[in-house]
Amino acid sequence: MSTSKPKVLLLGEIEHAPAQAAYNSLSSLADLITPKSTNPADFLEECRSGAFNGTKAVCRTFQSVSITGRIEGEVVQALAEAGVRFIAHNGAGYDQIDIPSCTTHSIHVSNTAPPALSAATADTALFLLLGALRNFNPSLSSLRSGHWRGSPPTALGHDPLGKTLGILGMGGIGSNLAHKAKALGMEVVYHNRRKLPDDEEKAAEVRYVDFDTLLGESDVVSLNLPLNENTKGMIGKKEFEKMKKEGVLVNTARGGVVDETALVGALNSGQIASCGLDVYEDEPNIHPGLIDNPKVMLLPHMGTWTVETQTEMELWNIANVRSALETGKLKSQVSEQKDMEDA
Repeated sequence: MSTSKPKVLLLGEIEHAPAQAAYNSLSSLADLITPKSTNPADFLEECRSGAFNGTKAVCRTFQSVSITGRIEGEVVQALAEAGVRFIAHNGAGYDQIDIPSCTTHSIHVSNTAPPALSAATADTALFLLLGALRNFNPSLSSLRSGHWRGSPPTALGHDPLGKTLGILGMGGIGSNLAHKAKALGMEVVYHNRRKLPDDEEKAAEVRYVDFDTLLGESDVVSLNLPLNENTKGMIGKKEFEKMKKEGVLVNTARGGVVDETALVGALNSGQIASCGLDVYEDEPNIHPGLIDNPKVMLLPHMGTWTVETQTEMELWNIANVRSALETGKLKSQVSEQKDMEDA
């Protein structure tokens, strides 16, 4: 019987010392390998060459998409043929991976879900919410150009107190944002695939509504849901027409959830008042209509951009790999695979 250890393929780099130590400790369980390729075409060829044969788990970063391309189609098949049974993805969103294809090829996929991720992303959403609602951005620009509040001064903003926040996606991030918004005196409504249990709703002081009601009642709509076939482009022209004219859209989820051309149209026509965005349809490219609009709050995908959160995410991802090697199960398997048989 062979006693050779399985392999773990690292895609991307581990950047924080505690996580690097945790990853190195996996060497007692597996041989740790990295690809030689630096682009998707070469990576697929390397997969097919047998270089990764015997690999049980892949530990990947969001940035590694530049090496592999989207994990789908021929790449999934080649990884499965090399023996891969687990992909541990560092990030809450995992639209870079074709989950149905992985499931078909018996590859289990996890994402990162530490509390710090939810808190940091909710903090970012709150920053964008306040900036857009209070109309801070025009004065930030005029101040840096030496014109104080501008001439004429920027229009008055609005207080969050007494306003309604509508959260689309009441998972960890949405729940954390709801808690913080309540401290500002906001009423919180939400829409989810599944309504929360009554006791959880009561404890969180939130109210479930249908999608159209959320759009119509909310002063601020926050997107906190994954990008998939069901959510791609779900906020478009028809949805903006259902929002309040003084309404604000906040997106810290994925850019593809929003039709950016429709968003620019809604802003320019006055259909909605403003928006706060951390994510975009075609990152790092941003629609010029958003760049040119002084009322819009923009961040370059910084929802989890803190030392503490990035470190905890790396540690969580590595813990998924360790769990796969030791138990044959992932610590935080993606929801689409909840009924999948163990590897």
